[in-house]
Amino acid sequence: MVGREGLSTEDLKLCFEKMMISVVAGNGIGCPIGIRQIHLTGWSDLPMELLLRIVSLLDDRTVIVASGVCCGWRDGISRGLTHLSLSWCKNNMNGLVMSLVPKFTQLQRLILRQNKPQLEDNAVKTIANCCYDLQELDLSKSFKLTDQSLYSLADGCPNLLRLNISGCSSFGDKALIYLAQFCRKLKYLNLCGCVNAASDNVLQAIGYYCNELQSVNLGWCEKVGDAGVSCLAHGCPNLQALDLCGCILITDISVIDLANNCPSLKSLGLYYCHNITDKAMYSLAHSQMNRKTRKWVKDEEQEEEGLVNLNISQCTALTPKAVQAVCDSNPALHTCPGRHSLKISGCLNLMSVYCTCVVQSHRYG
Repeated sequence: MVGREGLSTEDLKLCFEKMMISVVAGNGIGCPIGIRQIHLTGWSDLPMELLLRIVSLLDDRTVIVASGVCCGWRDGISRGLTHLSLSWCKNNMNGLVMSLVPKFTQLQRLILRQNKPQLEDNAVKTIANCCYDLQELDLSKSFKLTDQSLYSLADGCPNLLRLNISGCSSFGDKALIYLAQFCRKLKYLNLCGCVNAASDNVLQAIGYYCNELQSVNLGWCEKVGDAGVSCLAHGCPNLQALDLCGCILITDISVIDLANNCPSLKSLGLYYCHNITDKAMYSLAHSQMNRKTRKWVKDEEQEEEGLVNLNISQCTALTPKAVQAVCDSNPALHTCPGRHSLKISGCLNLMSVYCTCVVQSHRYG
Protein backbone atom coordinates (compact mmCIF):
# COMPACT_ATOMS: atom_id res chain seq x y z
CA MET A 1 0.00 0.00 0.00
CA VAL A 2 1.02 3.64 -0.47
CA GLY A 3 -0.51 5.21 2.60
CA ARG A 4 -4.09 5.04 3.73
CA GLU A 5 -5.50 6.89 0.76
CA GLY A 6 -3.31 5.18 -1.87
CA LEU A 7 -3.85 1.94 -3.74
CA SER A 8 -1.48 -0.97 -4.24
CA THR A 9 -0.99 -2.78 -7.53
CA GLU A 10 -3.11 -5.64 -6.15
CA ASP A 11 -5.92 -3.20 -5.34
CA LEU A 12 -5.93 -1.92 -8.91
CA LYS A 13 -6.14 -5.43 -10.32
CA LEU A 14 -8.97 -6.28 -7.94
CA CYS A 15 -10.85 -3.17 -9.01
CA PHE A 16 -10.56 -4.27 -12.62
CA GLU A 17 -11.93 -7.73 -11.86
CA LYS A 18 -14.99 -6.17 -10.24
CA MET A 19 -15.59 -3.80 -13.15
CA MET A 20 -17.07 -5.06 -16.43
CA ILE A 21 -15.04 -2.79 -18.64
CA SER A 22 -15.60 -2.85 -22.35
CA VAL A 23 -14.82 -0.42 -25.10
CA VAL A 24 -17.71 -0.37 -27.52
CA ALA A 25 -16.48 -0.07 -31.05
CA GLY A 26 -19.53 -1.61 -32.69
CA ASN A 27 -22.13 -4.32 -33.42
CA GLY A 28 -23.55 -4.28 -29.88
CA ILE A 29 -27.03 -3.05 -29.13
CA GLY A 30 -27.23 0.56 -30.24
CA CYS A 31 -23.89 0.39 -32.06
CA PRO A 32 -23.26 1.00 -35.76
CA ILE A 33 -23.67 -2.10 -37.92
CA GLY A 34 -20.51 -3.85 -39.03
CA ILE A 35 -18.35 -2.77 -36.09
CA ARG A 36 -17.26 -5.23 -33.42
CA GLN A 37 -17.50 -4.88 -29.65
CA ILE A 38 -14.04 -5.17 -28.07
CA HIS A 39 -13.79 -6.53 -24.51
CA LEU A 40 -10.85 -5.61 -22.29
CA THR A 41 -9.36 -8.59 -20.48
CA GLY A 42 -6.90 -6.67 -18.25
CA TRP A 43 -5.71 -3.25 -17.19
CA SER A 44 -2.91 -3.43 -19.75
CA ASP A 45 -5.51 -3.47 -22.55
CA LEU A 46 -6.78 0.02 -21.70
CA PRO A 47 -6.29 2.50 -24.56
CA MET A 48 -3.63 5.03 -23.62
CA GLU A 49 -5.97 8.01 -23.98
CA LEU A 50 -8.42 6.42 -21.54
CA LEU A 51 -5.60 5.56 -19.13
CA LEU A 52 -4.36 9.15 -19.05
CA ARG A 53 -7.92 10.37 -18.55
CA ILE A 54 -8.30 8.06 -15.55
CA VAL A 55 -4.91 9.10 -14.18
CA SER A 56 -5.95 12.77 -14.31
CA LEU A 57 -8.73 11.97 -11.82
CA LEU A 58 -6.54 10.10 -9.31
CA ASP A 59 -4.60 11.42 -6.33
CA ASP A 60 -0.83 11.58 -6.72
CA ARG A 61 -0.11 8.55 -4.56
CA THR A 62 -2.38 6.34 -6.66
CA VAL A 63 -0.81 7.65 -9.86
CA ILE A 64 2.59 6.54 -8.60
CA VAL A 65 1.27 3.05 -7.89
CA ALA A 66 -0.46 2.92 -11.27
CA SER A 67 2.84 3.61 -13.02
CA GLY A 68 4.11 0.30 -11.63
CA VAL A 69 1.28 -1.91 -12.92
CA CYS A 70 3.05 -2.76 -16.18
CA CYS A 71 5.59 -1.40 -18.65
CA GLY A 72 2.86 0.01 -20.87
CA TRP A 73 1.33 1.98 -18.04
CA ARG A 74 4.71 3.18 -16.86
CA ASP A 75 5.62 4.46 -20.31
CA GLY A 76 2.21 5.99 -20.91
CA ILE A 77 2.04 7.78 -17.59
CA SER A 78 5.61 8.98 -17.89
CA ARG A 79 4.74 10.60 -21.22
CA GLY A 80 1.45 12.10 -20.06
CA LEU A 81 2.00 13.17 -16.45
CA THR A 82 2.71 16.90 -16.21
CA HIS A 83 1.65 17.75 -12.63
CA LEU A 84 2.82 16.02 -9.46
CA SER A 85 2.75 16.83 -5.75
CA LEU A 86 4.72 14.88 -3.15
CA SER A 87 3.87 17.14 -0.23
CA TRP A 88 2.02 14.24 1.40
CA CYS A 89 5.32 12.38 1.84
CA LYS A 90 6.43 12.74 5.46
CA ASN A 91 9.63 10.71 5.70
CA ASN A 92 11.46 9.81 2.49
CA MET A 93 10.67 12.53 -0.03
CA ASN A 94 14.30 12.71 -1.16
CA GLY A 95 14.41 9.05 -2.12
CA LEU A 96 10.99 9.25 -3.77
CA VAL A 97 12.11 12.16 -5.94
CA MET A 98 15.29 10.32 -6.91
CA SER A 99 13.32 7.25 -8.03
CA LEU A 100 10.30 8.92 -9.66
CA VAL A 101 11.56 12.00 -11.45
CA PRO A 102 13.67 10.10 -14.02
CA LYS A 103 10.43 8.32 -15.05
CA PHE A 104 8.29 11.46 -15.26
CA THR A 105 10.39 13.61 -17.55
CA GLN A 106 7.46 15.64 -18.92
CA LEU A 107 6.68 17.28 -15.57
CA GLN A 108 5.76 20.94 -15.75
CA ARG A 109 4.58 21.40 -12.17
CA LEU A 110 6.25 19.78 -9.15
CA ILE A 111 5.21 20.56 -5.57
CA LEU A 112 7.67 19.44 -2.87
CA ARG A 113 6.46 21.50 0.07
CA GLN A 114 7.63 20.02 3.39
CA ASN A 115 6.71 20.24 7.05
CA LYS A 116 10.15 18.99 8.01
CA PRO A 117 13.29 19.20 5.86
CA GLN A 118 13.83 16.10 3.73
CA LEU A 119 15.14 17.20 0.33
CA GLU A 120 18.86 17.24 -0.41
CA ASP A 121 20.86 18.66 -3.29
CA ASN A 122 21.04 15.34 -5.16
CA ALA A 123 17.24 15.30 -5.52
CA VAL A 124 17.15 18.81 -6.98
CA LYS A 125 20.01 17.93 -9.32
CA THR A 126 17.96 14.96 -10.56
CA ILE A 127 15.01 17.27 -11.21
CA ALA A 128 17.23 19.67 -13.15
CA ASN A 129 18.74 16.85 -15.21
CA CYS A 130 15.42 15.20 -16.10
CA CYS A 131 12.75 17.92 -16.27
CA TYR A 132 13.85 20.46 -18.85
CA ASP A 133 10.29 21.73 -19.39
CA LEU A 134 9.57 22.30 -15.69
CA GLN A 135 7.58 25.52 -15.21
CA GLU A 136 6.61 25.47 -11.53
CA LEU A 137 8.64 24.21 -8.58
CA ASP A 138 7.88 24.48 -4.88
CA LEU A 139 10.83 23.78 -2.57
CA SER A 140 9.56 25.71 0.44
CA LYS A 141 11.04 24.85 3.84
CA SER A 142 13.89 22.85 2.29
CA PHE A 143 16.41 23.77 4.98
CA LYS A 144 18.92 21.10 3.90
CA LEU A 145 19.41 22.49 0.41
CA THR A 146 22.57 24.45 -0.41
CA ASP A 147 23.57 26.81 -3.22
CA GLN A 148 24.31 23.78 -5.39
CA SER A 149 20.58 23.27 -5.86
CA LEU A 150 20.12 26.74 -7.31
CA TYR A 151 23.07 26.26 -9.65
CA SER A 152 21.53 22.98 -10.84
CA LEU A 153 18.13 24.58 -11.48
CA ALA A 154 19.72 27.45 -13.38
CA ASP A 155 21.55 25.06 -15.68
CA GLY A 156 18.73 22.55 -16.18
CA CYS A 157 15.38 24.37 -15.91
CA PRO A 158 15.48 27.58 -18.00
CA ASN A 159 11.70 27.52 -18.53
CA LEU A 160 10.77 28.06 -14.88
CA LEU A 161 7.84 30.44 -14.47
CA ARG A 162 7.10 29.95 -10.76
CA LEU A 163 9.67 29.21 -8.05
CA ASN A 164 8.95 29.00 -4.33
CA ILE A 165 12.02 28.73 -2.11
CA SER A 166 10.49 30.40 0.94
CA GLY A 167 12.19 29.45 4.15
CA CYS A 168 15.31 28.10 2.42
CA SER A 169 17.65 30.00 4.70
CA SER A 170 20.82 28.26 3.53
CA PHE A 171 20.85 29.80 0.06
CA GLY A 172 23.32 32.60 -0.65
CA ASP A 173 23.07 35.66 -2.88
CA LYS A 174 25.64 34.55 -5.48
CA ALA A 175 23.68 31.40 -6.30
CA LEU A 176 20.43 33.38 -6.60
CA ILE A 177 22.08 35.90 -8.93
CA TYR A 178 23.27 32.98 -11.07
CA LEU A 179 19.73 31.60 -11.18
CA ALA A 180 18.32 34.95 -12.30
CA GLN A 181 20.73 35.02 -15.25
CA PHE A 182 19.43 31.75 -16.67
CA CYS A 183 15.78 31.61 -15.53
CA ARG A 184 14.66 34.80 -17.23
CA LYS A 185 11.05 33.70 -17.78
CA LEU A 186 10.20 33.80 -14.06
CA LYS A 187 6.85 35.39 -13.27
CA TYR A 188 6.40 34.30 -9.65
CA LEU A 189 9.22 34.23 -7.11
CA ASN A 190 8.79 33.55 -3.39
CA LEU A 191 11.86 34.42 -1.32
CA CYS A 192 10.09 34.88 2.00
CA GLY A 193 12.52 34.13 4.81
CA CYS A 194 15.54 33.71 2.52
CA VAL A 195 17.51 35.92 4.85
CA ASN A 196 20.94 35.11 3.43
CA ALA A 197 20.01 35.11 -0.25
CA ALA A 198 17.74 38.12 -0.73
CA SER A 199 19.76 41.33 -0.86
CA ASP A 200 19.99 44.51 -2.90
CA ASN A 201 22.57 42.87 -5.19
CA VAL A 202 20.17 40.01 -5.88
CA LEU A 203 17.27 42.36 -6.62
CA GLN A 204 19.49 44.32 -8.97
CA ALA A 205 20.17 41.12 -10.93
CA ILE A 206 16.51 40.07 -10.84
CA GLY A 207 15.42 43.48 -12.08
CA TYR A 208 17.93 43.27 -14.92
CA TYR A 209 17.35 39.71 -16.09
CA CYS A 210 13.79 38.76 -15.03
CA ASN A 211 11.71 41.49 -16.64
CA GLU A 212 8.56 39.37 -16.82
CA LEU A 213 8.12 39.06 -13.05
CA GLN A 214 4.58 39.63 -11.82
CA SER A 215 4.77 38.53 -8.17
CA VAL A 216 7.64 38.68 -5.66
CA ASN A 217 7.57 37.82 -1.96
CA LEU A 218 10.45 39.33 0.03
CA GLY A 219 8.86 38.96 3.45
CA TRP A 220 11.29 39.21 6.37
CA CYS A 221 14.33 39.60 4.12
CA GLU A 222 16.01 42.14 6.36
CA LYS A 223 18.93 42.83 3.98
CA VAL A 224 16.61 44.29 1.35
CA GLY A 225 16.73 48.08 1.10
CA ASP A 226 15.65 50.91 -1.17
CA ALA A 227 18.38 50.27 -3.75
CA GLY A 228 17.14 46.73 -4.38
CA VAL A 229 13.43 47.55 -4.47
CA SER A 230 14.08 50.45 -6.85
CA CYS A 231 15.93 48.12 -9.25
CA LEU A 232 12.98 45.75 -9.08
CA ALA A 233 10.50 48.56 -9.76
CA HIS A 234 12.44 49.86 -12.77
CA GLY A 235 13.22 46.43 -14.23
CA CYS A 236 9.85 44.70 -13.75
CA PRO A 237 7.11 47.02 -15.03
CA ASN A 238 4.53 44.19 -15.05
CA LEU A 239 4.82 43.66 -11.30
CA GLN A 240 1.38 42.99 -9.79
CA ALA A 241 2.19 41.81 -6.27
CA LEU A 242 5.08 42.63 -3.94
CA ASP A 243 5.39 41.61 -0.31
CA LEU A 244 7.92 43.66 1.66
CA CYS A 245 6.61 42.75 5.11
CA GLY A 246 9.35 42.95 7.69
CA CYS A 247 11.83 44.65 5.33
CA ILE A 248 12.75 47.19 7.96
CA LEU A 249 15.36 49.04 5.85
CA ILE A 250 13.03 50.32 3.15
CA THR A 251 11.74 53.90 3.19
CA ASP A 252 9.39 56.05 1.13
CA ILE A 253 11.86 55.85 -1.77
CA SER A 254 10.88 52.24 -2.46
CA VAL A 255 7.14 52.92 -2.48
CA ILE A 256 7.52 56.01 -4.67
CA ASP A 257 9.49 54.06 -7.27
CA LEU A 258 6.88 51.30 -7.24
CA ALA A 259 4.05 53.80 -7.63
CA ASN A 260 5.72 55.54 -10.55
CA ASN A 261 7.02 52.52 -12.46
CA CYS A 262 4.61 49.61 -11.81
CA PRO A 263 1.18 50.61 -13.15
CA SER A 264 -0.19 47.06 -12.77
CA LEU A 265 0.57 46.81 -9.04
CA LYS A 266 -2.43 45.25 -7.27
CA SER A 267 -1.04 44.02 -3.96
CA LEU A 268 1.58 45.62 -1.71
CA GLY A 269 2.69 44.38 1.70
CA LEU A 270 4.40 46.90 3.99
CA TYR A 271 3.74 45.27 7.35
CA TYR A 272 6.20 46.40 10.04
CA CYS A 273 7.96 48.84 7.68
CA HIS A 274 8.35 51.56 10.31
CA ASN A 275 10.15 54.01 8.01
CA ILE A 276 7.15 54.44 5.69
CA THR A 277 5.52 57.87 6.03
CA ASP A 278 2.66 59.83 4.50
CA LYS A 279 4.88 60.71 1.55
CA ALA A 280 4.70 57.10 0.37
CA MET A 281 0.90 57.02 0.72
CA TYR A 282 0.43 60.19 -1.27
CA SER A 283 2.64 58.81 -4.04
CA LEU A 284 0.38 55.74 -4.30
CA ALA A 285 -2.70 57.96 -4.41
CA HIS A 286 -1.34 60.47 -6.90
CA SER A 287 0.06 57.87 -9.32
CA GLN A 288 -3.33 56.17 -9.50
CA MET A 289 -5.17 59.45 -10.01
CA ASN A 290 -2.73 60.41 -12.78
CA ARG A 291 -3.31 57.12 -14.57
CA LYS A 292 -7.07 57.64 -14.41
CA THR A 293 -6.66 61.15 -15.83
CA ARG A 294 -4.55 59.93 -18.75
CA LYS A 295 -7.09 57.27 -19.67
CA TRP A 296 -9.23 58.69 -22.46
CA VAL A 297 -11.55 55.77 -23.17
CA LYS A 298 -13.32 53.91 -20.38
CA ASP A 299 -13.98 50.24 -20.90
CA GLU A 300 -16.71 49.20 -18.48
CA GLU A 301 -15.76 45.52 -18.73
CA GLN A 302 -12.09 46.15 -18.01
CA GLU A 303 -10.74 44.92 -14.68
CA GLU A 304 -10.75 47.61 -12.04
CA GLU A 305 -7.38 49.32 -11.85
CA GLY A 306 -5.39 50.18 -8.77
CA LEU A 307 -4.54 48.44 -5.52
CA VAL A 308 -6.81 45.66 -4.30
CA ASN A 309 -4.66 44.70 -1.28
CA LEU A 310 -2.53 46.93 0.91
CA ASN A 311 -1.01 45.89 4.23
CA ILE A 312 0.27 48.83 6.29
CA SER A 313 -0.16 47.19 9.69
CA GLN A 314 2.32 48.45 12.30
CA CYS A 315 3.26 51.41 10.08
CA THR A 316 2.67 53.76 12.97
CA ALA A 317 4.01 56.93 11.32
CA LEU A 318 1.07 57.17 8.91
CA THR A 319 -1.79 59.65 9.37
CA PRO A 320 -5.49 59.17 8.51
CA LYS A 321 -5.49 61.89 5.85
CA ALA A 322 -2.75 60.24 3.76
CA VAL A 323 -4.21 56.74 4.02
CA GLN A 324 -7.68 58.07 3.21
CA ALA A 325 -6.22 59.52 0.02
CA VAL A 326 -5.05 56.05 -0.97
CA CYS A 327 -8.50 54.61 -0.28
CA ASP A 328 -10.24 57.32 -2.27
CA SER A 329 -8.05 56.77 -5.33
CA ASN A 330 -8.13 52.96 -5.10
CA PRO A 331 -11.82 52.00 -4.65
CA ALA A 332 -11.02 48.28 -4.49
CA LEU A 333 -9.43 48.79 -1.06
CA HIS A 334 -11.92 47.98 1.68
CA THR A 335 -12.09 48.51 5.42
CA CYS A 336 -15.64 47.17 5.79
CA PRO A 337 -16.32 43.91 7.70
CA GLY A 338 -15.69 40.71 5.78
CA ARG A 339 -13.46 42.29 3.14
CA HIS A 340 -10.61 44.15 4.85
CA SER A 341 -8.28 44.36 1.85
CA LEU A 342 -6.73 47.37 3.59
CA LYS A 343 -4.95 45.99 6.65
CA ILE A 344 -4.19 48.55 9.36
CA SER A 345 -3.86 46.49 12.54
CA GLY A 346 -1.64 48.07 15.15
CA CYS A 347 -2.39 51.57 13.81
CA LEU A 348 -5.02 52.91 16.20
CA ASN A 349 -4.71 56.38 14.71
CA LEU A 350 -6.05 55.06 11.38
CA MET A 351 -9.39 53.83 12.72
CA SER A 352 -11.12 56.82 11.12
CA VAL A 353 -10.14 55.71 7.59
CA TYR A 354 -13.06 54.37 5.56
CA CYS A 355 -13.39 52.82 2.10
CA THR A 356 -15.68 54.26 -0.58
CA CYS A 357 -18.48 51.72 -0.08
CA VAL A 358 -18.70 52.53 3.65
CA VAL A 359 -18.84 56.25 2.87
CA GLN A 360 -21.60 55.67 0.30
CA SER A 361 -23.63 53.50 2.68
CA HIS A 362 -23.48 56.24 5.33
CA ARG A 363 -24.42 58.85 2.75
CA TYR A 364 -27.42 57.04 1.25
CA GLY A 365 -28.36 54.75 4.15
